[in-house]
Amino acid sequence: SFFRFGQSADLEIELDNSDDRQLTELKTEEGKIEKLALFYDGENIKGKLRINLKNPGKKLEHQGIKIEFIGQIELYYDRGNHHEFISLVKELVHPGELLQNTTINFEFVNVEKPFETYSGNNVRLRYFLRASLSRRISDISKELDIGVHTLSQYPDINNSIKMEVGIEDCLHIEFEYNKSKYHLNDVIVGKIYFLLVRIKIKYMELAIIKREQTGTGANVYHENETVAKFEIMDGAPVRGESIPIRLFLANYELTPTLKDVNKKFSVRYYLNLVLIDEEDRRYFKQQEIILWRKARGAKDQSLSLKKV
Repeated sequence: SFFRFGQSADLEIELDNSDDRQLTELKTEEGKIEKLALFYDGENIKGKLRINLKNPGKKLEHQGIKIEFIGQIELYYDRGNHHEFISLVKELVHPGELLQNTTINFEFVNVEKPFETYSGNNVRLRYFLRASLSRRISDISKELDIGVHTLSQYPDINNSIKMEVGIEDCLHIEFEYNKSKYHLNDVIVGKIYFLLVRIKIKYMELAIIKREQTGTGANVYHENETVAKFEIMDGAPVRGESIPIRLFLANYELTPTLKDVNKKFSVRYYLNLVLIDEEDRRYFKQQEIILWRKARGAKDQSLSLKKV
C-alpha cells in the first residue's frame, strides 16, 4: 500500500526476504499491535526502494534520492526532541530527473543495533528506514519500521532469592525462588514457608511489577504496571505449611530488563509477594528479578550475545 506524498511520486520500501523473516509484535502509542520484520545486532539490512511516478512519461526533477537507517528514542513528555543513537545515510541517486518508475537496491552492512525495540507508557525506542526524494518545493519521503531483539547468553552466576516477611510475634514467612535471572520463556519456581502465623491471612498472591523510569534530573517519571498476577492461596495457612510456586513467564507480555538505555530510560521487573489479612491489611515484600531474551535454536548462536 502506498501513502500519498505530494502530487508526483509514491515511494515504497521493500525488505529482501521479507516473507521468510520472523515478525515481532509491538504495541503502538495508540494501543494497536504492529507487526514488524525482526532483525538482530550486526545483521545486514537489505532491500529495494521503488519510486512510482503518478504520471509516467512526465519528468520528475529532483535534488537527489537517499535512504537512511535511524535508531531513536522518543520521550513522550519531550515530543519536540528525538534522541538519535544511530544515523546511517546512503545517497542512492544524484540530482537529476526521472521519466519512469524506478527500483533501486540498497544495503546497510553489519548494522549495529545495540538496544531492543521498545514501546512503553512514556517512551518509545524505534529503528526505521527513511527514503527521501528531495525537491525544491517539498520532499517526498517514506518510513518503514523494523523490530530488533537483543539476545543474551545464560548468566554465569544465577543465585537463588531468599527473603523473609515478618511482624514481631505475629507472622514469620520465608520464601525462596530458584534463581534471580529468568529468560522470557522461563518458569519461576519457588516455595513459601510459614514459620509463625498468629494473624488470619485470607489471601496471598504473587505479582510481577514492571517499573518504567524515563528522563533524568528534575524530569524523572516512574510508571508502575502489574503485568502478571498469580494467586498463591485463598484461605488461612497454618504453621509449618509450605506452598509451592510455579509461574510460567511465557504467558505474559514481558520485555528483557533494560538498564539505563542510552541514559534515557530503564525498564525493571520486580516480584511482589502480597498477603491480605481478614481486616484487609496488606503486607508485601518486593524483590527485583532480571529478565533476558534467550537465543532460539542453532541459527541464532552465530549472532552477538550479550552477558546478563
